[in-house]
Amino acid sequence: MKNTNALPLNWARIDTVLLDMDGTLLDLHFDNHFWLKHVPRRYAEQHGLSYDAAHERLLRRYSEVKGRLDWYCVDFWSRELDLDIETLKRELAGKIAIRPEVEPFLHALNAAGKRVVLVTNAHPASLDLKMETTGLHSHFDRIINAHDIGRAKESPGFWALLQQHEPYDPARSLLIDDNFEVLASARDYGIGFCLGIHQPDSQSPPVSSTHFTVIKCFSELLPVA
Repeated sequence: MKNTNALPLNWARIDTVLLDMDGTLLDLHFDNHFWLKHVPRRYAEQHGLSYDAAHERLLRRYSEVKGRLDWYCVDFWSRELDLDIETLKRELAGKIAIRPEVEPFLHALNAAGKRVVLVTNAHPASLDLKMETTGLHSHFDRIINAHDIGRAKESPGFWALLQQHEPYDPARSLLIDDNFEVLASARDYGIGFCLGIHQPDSQSPPVSSTHFTVIKCFSELLPVA
């Protein structure tokens, strides 16, 4: 049966599919809950602060780091906050969830012979936890985290440096990512197809963009040929 909601995506012109993890394949609610609620709670307990004071202090510190590779680094935040961030993440592992229709989409990519590459800013400890929890790693031809490259995906030069780890033809590649700064950086490098995500966090309002098409569900991209 034809998918009447499918986007007009020319799969014949796409060899490589570059996929983000958090907010794209996985529900961003885990990360938002972790950083905005769980960490402030534990930080307050550790440092003898009220929850509100801890929350305010952490939001201020987050804003100073956001967009840099340190923002995504478990080791950096463990040192900064005097907390074992990896252990705290494992406390909430039950909240890690795959977004709707992700697995059928990945199966379709694999069946069509597309090269499927996970490209994430997530620290290796976070990446390992999420792959261990979801089992999605079996669908990828390659998994690359930005820490191996030395800069975040939204940083200038990232997509050129990625070529050293995963040679790809930008013009024949599709990137799906919930971060519009990442999409803009990729488009500027020459990646031919860039799509965003309508609702990265299932428990937060949807997002929109005047520059990129956003998808509500991965079924919109089927069939893959």
